[in-house]
Amino acid sequence: MSETSQSNKDNQEIDLSVISKGIGKFFERISSKIFRGVFFIRKNIIWIGALVLIGGGAGAYLDKKTKSFDNQIIVCPNFSSTDYLYAKINLINSKIEDNDTVFLRDVVGIKDAKKFKKIEIQPIPDIYKFIEDKDKNFDLLKLMAEDGDIKKIVTDNLTSKNYPFHLITFKTTKAVTDDRVIKPLLNYFNNTDYYVQIQKEYLNNIKIKMTENDSIISQINGFLNAFKNTTNGSQKSDKLVYYNENSQLNDVIKTKDELIKEQGSHRIELVNLDRVVKDNSITVNIKDEDLVNGNLKFTLPLLLVFCFILIRNFNSYYKRQVVKMNN
Repeated sequence: MSETSQSNKDNQEIDLSVISKGIGKFFERISSKIFRGVFFIRKNIIWIGALVLIGGGAGAYLDKKTKSFDNQIIVCPNFSSTDYLYAKINLINSKIEDNDTVFLRDVVGIKDAKKFKKIEIQPIPDIYKFIEDKDKNFDLLKLMAEDGDIKKIVTDNLTSKNYPFHLITFKTTKAVTDDRVIKPLLNYFNNTDYYVQIQKEYLNNIKIKMTENDSIISQINGFLNAFKNTTNGSQKSDKLVYYNENSQLNDVIKTKDELIKEQGSHRIELVNLDRVVKDNSITVNIKDEDLVNGNLKFTLPLLLVFCFILIRNFNSYYKRQVVKMNN
């Protein structure tokens, strides 16, 4: 029993000794690596300093020379033209990837075609606008939510393309102007005979509806004025229609109120429907600064020093291997 206890005690002492030696060797290796690193820097300080200066100068020059700008346009595709707009964006992007500046300049109309680098479009999720005054959309969303995750449904391609607003983003290597980039791009989106004809008929229908509403409102006003005169004891007309029940008069007033609201909505529609693809907000020339763009003055010196260290270590390794082979 005592021999077993003594054996366990010896094993614990051995384990602690091994752990202690291991920790000591670990810190010794760390200190050795730090010393070799300091020695390497001291030995090659001139090279490292030169690379930092060259990299910093070249990086600062490239930062000024190679700029990148983000540009954003929030649009509303009218008359069910969302798929048409997405197809146009995809076409432009494919031409950019093919470096087809002739198409961008002559067909799209972008004057700074070589500076135009990338264009994308994505929906702006707005579930409230999606179901606002649209019972069918609400019922569809409710039905889809029963069989799946509502968050996935909101961002689903089928749902998202039906949102009213979409964000167009594009990158340029030069600050853009309205005349040279924005207007040509929007004109290209709106250059469609089919949707322009749809727009024409749609606006014509709204104007006809507004004219009819104005006529009905005028008739209601005439009736209310006649009713007012009658109740005030004015001379009665043989053609006057009398409403003895207050509920009927309330219905007339309610109808007028709804027509006035409808006219207001139509006036706003006329503003928003003046283009097939209506631009709602334009933000341009947002300077793009990430790890590379705008920071080459810092990243380039680090890259050069890293490459220098890599080459030096490889040379040392190569020489050691040559010595081993010769021995």
